[in-house]
Amino acid sequence: MSNQKQQKPTLTGQRFKTRKRDEKERFDPSQFQESIVQGLNQSGTDLDAVGKFLDASGAKLDYRRYAETLFDILVAGGMLASRRLLYGETSGIHCSAPGGTLAEDMTPTEFCLFKAQEDIETMQAYAQVFNKLIRRYKYLEKGFEDEVKKLLLFLKGFSESECNKLAMLTGILLANGTISASILSSLFNENLVKEGVSASFAVKLFKSWLSERDFNSVAASLRKVGMDNRLLELFPANKRSCEHFSKYFNDAGLQELSGFVKNQQSIGTRKELQKEIEDQMSRGDPLKDIIAYTREEIKKNNISEQTMIGLIWASVMSSVEWNKKEELVTEQAIKHLKQYSPLLKAFTSQGLSELTLLLKIQEYCYDNIHFMKAFQKIVVLLYKADVLSEEPILKWYNEAHLAKGKSVFLDQMKAFVEWLKNAEEESESEEEEDAD
Repeated sequence: MSNQKQQKPTLTGQRFKTRKRDEKERFDPSQFQESIVQGLNQSGTDLDAVGKFLDASGAKLDYRRYAETLFDILVAGGMLASRRLLYGETSGIHCSAPGGTLAEDMTPTEFCLFKAQEDIETMQAYAQVFNKLIRRYKYLEKGFEDEVKKLLLFLKGFSESECNKLAMLTGILLANGTISASILSSLFNENLVKEGVSASFAVKLFKSWLSERDFNSVAASLRKVGMDNRLLELFPANKRSCEHFSKYFNDAGLQELSGFVKNQQSIGTRKELQKEIEDQMSRGDPLKDIIAYTREEIKKNNISEQTMIGLIWASVMSSVEWNKKEELVTEQAIKHLKQYSPLLKAFTSQGLSELTLLLKIQEYCYDNIHFMKAFQKIVVLLYKADVLSEEPILKWYNEAHLAKGKSVFLDQMKAFVEWLKNAEEESESEEEEDAD
């Protein structure tokens, strides 16, 4: 038997090595642009024909891969230079412009947003083209939103007319829900803000948006993405005030927007104030110091006593961890409120403030189920501590109460209200006798 190692069989024939990157299709936005531009030129100014062409082309062309190129063409007529720079294709590009310049190695189409007539009806028609395209190809939603954010960053590279058309279109698309208000973050770009481009564009955008929707709808969209508290950032730091914002947008006829921002800033101030009062309580600061601080804030921020008593009530009730057992929480609440009654008394010098406090107490007891049976005892305590008086309590009972827990709370208060009425009648009778 041979000791020689047996050789393994080998395959014969020619073997070809392939590399994955050679197999991958080359990214070629130029060829894609040529196909889109050709179709748009054939469709001309007939936007229905444009819509049909785009709908049909999605089955043949790679919209998913070339989404940014597609939207560049539909808005500006061709690929924007900054996009070409991103991929290192620098031929025929104006590098001097701050973004937004068209690449010159391809003939752009004349049938795009920037070449359209500058009027709201035309922009509405263009908005429909984008709406139909994105409804048909849902995967384009994010790409389109990214495109709008990018276009806003390029505003300095566009003409005044192009900016106007983009502002009108963006406002309509916001109104239709095609894009979210998060795109406004691009307007907070430092260079755009510094040169006044952001505020000027925002005026046109909001006018367009409000021509399509009422202000409540606009405000809801802003709140949904946290833009309601950021609009002051449209101005440089040295002009970032409610006064400057109000004047600028009031002069532009957007009083609702300036009023909204002022209110949002006021809400922000009130939240900060409430948090500070809570912190003072948790530190155990003397009540006289808390009262002095709160009075100073009223003057500084022009806050009404009615608003302040609501904040103080919320602060007082948030400064303690409440027992979860209904039979124990009432006792705990009475002890706690007795301690802070001088603070509540300091900001109920008006009957309207007392009524406001009563409504806040009713709302709190209703929203926190363990307090449902504590309402009457809290009111009686505050009456005895001279925080609440007869007239506001009777007004609350007879006509000014909230619907929340109405039957429960009125029933709780019935005996005490009867006692108040009798006491008031006896007092009147004594006064008459003294007069005689």
